Amino acid sequence: MRVALQVTCVNDAMFPDTGKAVVRLLRRLGVDVDFPRAQTCCGQPMVNTGYLDEAVPVVRTFVDAFAGYDAIVTPSGSCAGSARHQHAIVAERSGDRALAAAVAETAPKTYELSEFLVDVLGVTDVGAYFPHRVTYHPTCHSLRMLGVGERPQRLLEAVRGITLVDLPEATECCGFGGTFALKNADTSVAMGADKARHVRDTGAEVLVAGDNSCLMHIGGMLSRQRAGVRVMHLAEILASTAESESHSSGPAVGERAGGPAT
Repeated sequence: MRVALQVTCVNDAMFPDTGKAVVRLLRRLGVDVDFPRAQTCCGQPMVNTGYLDEAVPVVRTFVDAFAGYDAIVTPSGSCAGSARHQHAIVAERSGDRALAAAVAETAPKTYELSEFLVDVLGVTDVGAYFPHRVTYHPTCHSLRMLGVGERPQRLLEAVRGITLVDLPEATECCGFGGTFALKNADTSVAMGADKARHVRDTGAEVLVAGDNSCLMHIGGMLSRQRAGVRVMHLAEILASTAESESHSSGPAVGERAGGPAT
């Protein structure tokens, strides 16, 4: 199986350890994963803001970069959702039949990380070890657009040493929403404050999610509140082992997530 990592813009620019964790995890599970260097943005920021025509060359770059792979894995429900659902809208609007045909090839092969692990590889126990109290936030696109359901929780429950606690009002949006946080800052901050309060109520040491954009937003608030809760991407916990835990206790909140517009 030829598998490619679509690392996402925010991870490439701000959270490279997440992409590295995906590679370590997949290789540990026997997957030979490639990183196509021609990849850029998935186009979601443009589509979400209404610039569908401007997204055409970005979608074209995506399908060209990932052509020929059996699976495209991304540590982001947002970007997986864009590739699976928005790319077809952009291609159809453009009237480019070749682009539409290419999208029809790449879209169904694009998986959010937990989907790939559970549905394609058929594993829930990935051999991880993470002896900390953790709570999980299901991000909006993974929950509503992709329907990942309980896959992330099943993966976390199989992690040795972990104490997984439920997050109150877990399915409520954190308020980030990409450009929403900039265009509707007051509403975004209020939503984020609710989410941060619920995280603190769990007594968790670590907040985990499948999208670093959401973790950046919530983590920024937790950092400003000096809550003592660090945020980590799902991939980083699943890639953790007893050996890695013995060498590092993990980054502090302020080092892991800064949080814009909060």
